[in-house]
Amino acid sequence: MNVLVISDSHGLTNELQTIVSRHKQHVDAVIHCGDSELPSDHEALQGMLVVRGNCDYERRFPTDLVEERNGVRFFITHGHLYNVKMTMMNAYYKAKEVGAHIVCFGHSHIAGCEQIDDVLFINPGSIFLPRMRREKTYAMLHINNNTTTVYFYNIDGQLLDDLTTTYKIQ
Repeated sequence: MNVLVISDSHGLTNELQTIVSRHKQHVDAVIHCGDSELPSDHEALQGMLVVRGNCDYERRFPTDLVEERNGVRFFITHGHLYNVKMTMMNAYYKAKEVGAHIVCFGHSHIAGCEQIDDVLFINPGSIFLPRMRREKTYAMLHINNNTTTVYFYNIDGQLLDDLTTTYKIQ
């Protein structure tokens, strides 16, 4: 199973559609972790699992989503309500509460992934204004049985090898 994860696009539509079009033949789900700054009926968001970020004023987006695909449970949030710029513990406790294996979030604009106990945290970075790196980034998860490989790409679709990491999930 392949899952495309994007966050913090802050009004970009052409770039968002290009990324989805680039990978649509190879993905089972597309997640947007908030701050799209687009209305919920915008064509660039069609078919995506989308949550509301602190810069999204569209009330139709949920603040959190729990989605299960092929036995893998995802907790999707923007992160601002869980103080992710300071700690992962609030999001970790929520993930444990909802039985999530993977947490997808944004807000900090910092691309990265880490595993805390049996919960994998993915922040795809930002395709608008990245922090801590120059590249505008998004992520692709490849999940095969109990192994998840997280690939990061720049906005032009080039793989960022230094960020690629493989984890065991339960």
